Amino acid sequence: MSPDETQPPAASPDTAAARVVLFDFDGVLMHGDAFALFARERYARSLGCKLMALLCSPVLILLLPFSRNWPMRLLARIALLGMSERTYQRKAEAFAGVLVRRPRQFCRDGVRALRQHQAAGDRVIVVTGCEHHLVSSMLSELGLTDIEIVASQLRPSAIGMRLLRHNVGARKVKSLAQYGVSAWQLAYSDSLQDAPMLKPADEAVLVNGTPRLCKKVERALGRAVTRVAWY
Repeated sequence: MSPDETQPPAASPDTAAARVVLFDFDGVLMHGDAFALFARERYARSLGCKLMALLCSPVLILLLPFSRNWPMRLLARIALLGMSERTYQRKAEAFAGVLVRRPRQFCRDGVRALRQHQAAGDRVIVVTGCEHHLVSSMLSELGLTDIEIVASQLRPSAIGMRLLRHNVGARKVKSLAQYGVSAWQLAYSDSLQDAPMLKPADEAVLVNGTPRLCKKVERALGRAVTRVAWY
């Protein structure tokens, strides 16, 4: 299976307008993990975050052999300490503006494919583990309007923003159902973790997947996937 061209899979005029097309964000429309970059920027600018992470380092070291998820969640939680909802939104919007202006930070082929789906009349939904306001701000900065977003969500607490819903893996399918979407024709992802979202799609598209990852995804789906090489 050689990688396809950067054009999205073709659709007939009769079916294009009716299609629902899902895009993952990190690794598909953007190179890297947007929220991780936001948290890293927060640590770089905040002595308090650095000190708190240092104080929590024994816990992080104890958790790391068992799972990377819990240490990463704790570090993200520290990055959000002391932020009100409005403060977080303001910082997310400012950081989105910074990211969009970084050379080669976003996948031009992925953004082009999304625009082509929009032009074809497809219903495009970005389904991502990135936080909703951050991804919304980035799409807006990119000039991508009328994009539906199903994403992770934060909620305010007494000591800062904290995770309400982490939209990853099987949670994406549940979130789509809650959003009122039960079927989709195309799904783009770069991750095995998105197998639950890829499996119901009429066509699953793996972005920049290695041969090894492609085999794992196909084994999880029980069928072939379309491969694209995007830059």
